[in-house]
Order: sequence, then structure tokens, then C-alpha cells
Amino acid sequence: MASPTQRRLTAILSADVVGYSRLMERDEAGTLTRLKTLRQQLVDPRVDAHGGRIVKLMGDGALVEFGSVVDAVQCAAEIQRAMASAEPQVAEDRRVQFRIGVNLGDVIVDGEDIYGDGVNVAARLQALARPGGVAVSGTVREHVGSKLSIDFEDFGEHSVKNMERPVRVYMARLDLSPSDTPTRAAETKITAIRTEKPSIAVLPFNNMSGDPEQEYFSDGITEDIITDLSKISGLFVIARNSVFTFKGRAVKVQQVSEELGVKYVLEGSVRKAGSRVRITAQLINGQDGGHV
Repeated sequence: MASPTQRRLTAILSADVVGYSRLMERDEAGTLTRLKTLRQQLVDPRVDAHGGRIVKLMGDGALVEFGSVVDAVQCAAEIQRAMASAEPQVAEDRRVQFRIGVNLGDVIVDGEDIYGDGVNVAARLQALARPGGVAVSGTVREHVGSKLSIDFEDFGEHSVKNMERPVRVYMARLDLSPSDTPTRAAETKITAIRTEKPSIAVLPFNNMSGDPEQEYFSDGITEDIITDLSKISGLFVIARNSVFTFKGRAVKVQQVSEELGVKYVLEGSVRKAGSRVRITAQLINGQDGGHV
């Protein structure tokens, strides 16, 4: 007689490495070594400290469950804060970063593994998170309440693949690293102003496909453009970590230009339908907002 299906309500943390394929292409052995070290030194101790259980490790991510949703969110925030300053000696476009999604939901238990909508939603939330950020479901936000000293930004409802109802998404506001503080932003601005080189910031390209999974693709386009532009010696290019703080925010180009101290801003969108991809980009003068 087959044993009945076991279910339980649990908090699920889904983590994924940003730009994993790009990092592996550049330095496969080095990326694997760094990722293993970061997991052992930064991720695993924090999971253990908050009573989490690592369900599975993939090459570019991890699935972790917690008995407490507060512990899951606190663990996610601590991991991202630690990761933000973990590799100061590594160039910003080569650093290991995570996207993390946290959900509270019913799961199916199969031995040591878990399945079901609760896990699927956590994975979709992770795909929506900013690099170095944490995205949580509306259910998680309600349970956390004011128990943690973390503010959340309401990103509205998002359609999730294979789910009938949209999911309410909140982004955790984290004080991540010196690169995201006003002091570092001011230093970046001063550097850009003082240099005689033309200066440019590439804003994260908008995903217009209606499919959260295409966030990987649109972010990858942005990262590739930043990397290629940074190879031009006569151009001052704002680093990826600085521009990705604007992801998902409705800001004027003049505001971006002012905050980052650049003359030009590149913005665009990615739309994918079937096997066809349409990429649109605009180069804008940050002083007057005019298209170049």
C-alpha cells in the first residue's frame, strides 16, 4: 500500500547566482572555487544560525527551508549584506551576487526533497529580485510585520508561470554595502565629474515580455553592455552595482544623471515573443533629457 502524500507549511528561500553562465565562461575553475568558499564561509553559517535546512544545492543556486518565515527573511537579508562586501578585491562585474526569493507555502515532502507551488513561487520571486536583493511574497510580508528592522517596497501583483492568481511582490530595502551608501554614491559622482572622459550610466533594461523568467535575459543584456562599454578606454562607465539600484524604480533620466554625475544615460527594453526578440535602446543627454 502506497504511503499517503506528506505535506507541510514551510518558509522557502530560493537563491540563484546572478550571471552564472557569464562568470563560468570567463573563469570556470575560479568561479566554482569562489562560490564554494562563499557558501562555506557566509551562507551555510547563517542558514544554520537561523534554523534552516538546505534542501538542495544546484550549480548556480540553492533551495532552503525554514520553520519560521521571520528566520527565513532575516537569513536572506544577512546573506545579502555579507555578500555585498565579500569580494572587495574582485572587479564589480566579476563578483558573485545572489538573487533571493522567500515564500511561505504548502509543500509536498518526498524524502529530503520538497516540491509544489510553495517552492515554485519562491523560485519566481527569486527571478524578480534585484541582484543582491531579496523579493518576498505578500504572505511573507504579512507574517513578518514589524518583527524585523527591514523596510519593504510594494512592487504590486505579478503573474507567475503556472499559477492562476498573481502574486503580490515586495522588495526588501537593505543597507547592502558601501557601494550603495550616499558616501560611495557621492564619491562616484565626484569621480565622474572630475574626469575629462565622456561619462555614461546604463540603466537596467526593462523586461517587456510579461514573463518574469525573461528578467535573466534583460539583466544579462544590461550587464553585457556595461562590460563592453567599460573596455573603451576613453569612456567613464558607472559600475553595474550602482546602476542596478535603479532597477524597478520610476526615475527621471535627469535624476540618474545628477545622482551618478554622468552626462549620458542609456536606457532600453527587451521584448521576447516566441523565437523573436526585440531590443530597443535610447542614448539620452542627462542634462536636458534630449535623445542623442
